Amino acid sequence: MQHKTSLVENGMIWCGAGISIAEILTGTYLAPLGMVKGITAIILGHLIGCGLLFLAGIIGGQLRISAMESVKISFGQFGGIFFASLNVLQLIGWTGIMIYDGSLAANGLWKLGQPLWCGLIGFLIIVWLIIGIRRLRWLNTIALTALLLLTIWLCYLIFAEPHVNSHLGTLSFGQGLELAVSMPLSWLPLISDYTSVAQKPIQASGVSAFTYGVISCWMAIIGLGSTLLTGQTDIAKIMVGAGVGISGLIIVLLSTVTTTFMDAYSAGVSAQTLKVKWSSRLTAIIVTVIGSAGAIILPMDNFSNFLYIISSVFTPMIAIQIMDRFVLRLDNKDRWISWNHFILWLIGFIVYRCLMLVDLPVGNTLPDILIVIFLVWIVDHKKRQE
Repeated sequence: MQHKTSLVENGMIWCGAGISIAEILTGTYLAPLGMVKGITAIILGHLIGCGLLFLAGIIGGQLRISAMESVKISFGQFGGIFFASLNVLQLIGWTGIMIYDGSLAANGLWKLGQPLWCGLIGFLIIVWLIIGIRRLRWLNTIALTALLLLTIWLCYLIFAEPHVNSHLGTLSFGQGLELAVSMPLSWLPLISDYTSVAQKPIQASGVSAFTYGVISCWMAIIGLGSTLLTGQTDIAKIMVGAGVGISGLIIVLLSTVTTTFMDAYSAGVSAQTLKVKWSSRLTAIIVTVIGSAGAIILPMDNFSNFLYIISSVFTPMIAIQIMDRFVLRLDNKDRWISWNHFILWLIGFIVYRCLMLVDLPVGNTLPDILIVIFLVWIVDHKKRQE
């Protein structure tokens, strides 16, 4: 019998997801807004994104199926394959970005060479995958406890002696809000991989979304504040300036491993929807190797455009899933493809990209969600009446 994860275990998993270099770096991008507007954008963005994350967790959790399997309910068998393919690609990208950013930060603290750090971080992720998160439960608890304590210390050191830098570029509030929304949105295609094996899927979805939201906000505020107070966007330089030394290196390594593990693991789970011959664990290991190689070869300094691509793909997808599961109660998993929903998703994708050309104070995700929900209601409600 498969082990069912407890609420504490789900909370620890998503605590590890929230403590990451990517969250801190996203906070640094919001520095042009200033402290008050920046924090407001971070909190509002996470409320929107984590609300969607919670609903996505319930969909797969209640049905006891993975995130990409749950997509088939709205889009049919081909839809599941299509979005699983996109999800595997984005997870390979996230794996490479996380390893790249972790290696840069680690090399800034201890100069062994960025390629060597990429290899080391990739090796640690593979060890995590081989042993398994359940067997590493005690180690994961110790690692996350250490990360929380070290991050609290880092937060204190960074904010202890403020000196504000005001020449940090320009960014509208709507753009900052959208960057904040995009972080929890990037986890939408993963959360059901964990809530589907939870003892209490609805409660686990709530605990996961809440834990991730709080920790992610905290990390983003650290990034925002550290850039405003030091004028630096380089995580390694911020840590060196704060005098954390070896402790900062531990933060970088552990946070990168505990977060990137989830990307690689879910890539393996999503690949099963594509009917690959390898096990999900072997696929996750291959994804980690590809991500490590990409981190060594390719420049991945700014991932904000990557975040916008993810949001434009998965925002209309989850809007359609929410309507199908909670409102219309439709089920298309026995069909090869639901053309109505696929066309509505494509419209939602295009609308999101068009909204990026308009500076809205509420960002792009919320208007796109409302537009897609309205279109689904019109099309599917009319279809059911016929």
